[in-house]
Amino acid sequence: MNPQTILVYDGSFDGFLCCIFMTYDEKITTPIIRKEYESNNQLFTISEKVVTEKNKAHRVWKGFKLKTTYHEQQNFFKVFLSEIKGVENTLLNYTRIIFSRTTNTTTDFSTKDILTISQVAKMVGREKHRMEAFVRFQLTSDTIYTATIEPDFNVLPLIMPHFKDRYADQKWIIYDIKRGYGIYYNLKTVEIVDINFFSRKKSKIPSELLSHTEKEFQNLWNIYYSNVTIPSRKNNKLHKQHLPKRYWKYLTEKNNIV
Repeated sequence: MNPQTILVYDGSFDGFLCCIFMTYDEKITTPIIRKEYESNNQLFTISEKVVTEKNKAHRVWKGFKLKTTYHEQQNFFKVFLSEIKGVENTLLNYTRIIFSRTTNTTTDFSTKDILTISQVAKMVGREKHRMEAFVRFQLTSDTIYTATIEPDFNVLPLIMPHFKDRYADQKWIIYDIKRGYGIYYNLKTVEIVDINFFSRKKSKIPSELLSHTEKEFQNLWNIYYSNVTIPSRKNNKLHKQHLPKRYWKYLTEKNNIV
């Protein structure tokens, strides 16, 4: 029995593209691609560490773009950000389908991997739109608007352009508690940041770190939210459908501090 090859990479998008490069360069037919922090419980396997090299990642992505539409490229990236276990192998199979076609033909949804790509991309897209709607900033004493989120998928790279355009005149941080990193806008560029203070057990900003006006604004927002609510027209089932309960702990209007 020939051992199956496991390609271990650093978890980055460029690292994953380098895995694809290696499968073609070394003619590896049926690899398993996994992140370096994921455990391997399989027998009869050999692991190869994939080094992330920008030039190789660029070559793969350039070739992929020549064969695909912008929509397909966006979907590919969204699916990668889903972080669903084993999604790298689905994307590899999809890439092989793309590279094997001679023209930019119509997408064939009868193919399992292509259908999966479409379905997962829609799920990630919905989460992106929810985060753009549900982020609630709080002004800290150092005049930085800060928000914490815990999305199902790694959507920070997708929501970055929206907030950069919408809040271009103020400094802000959006921190993903689940993944332990955030994005910081300094009025010029957006940077990736790691804030040790936040954790899944300590996801909220302490009141003593907030601006002295922040609590007043939050109280005003809660008063407004309460007054526009019509009790007789409440529909809790529909409300939870449009505003899932898992997001509530990060919403000002669901954490009344009056």
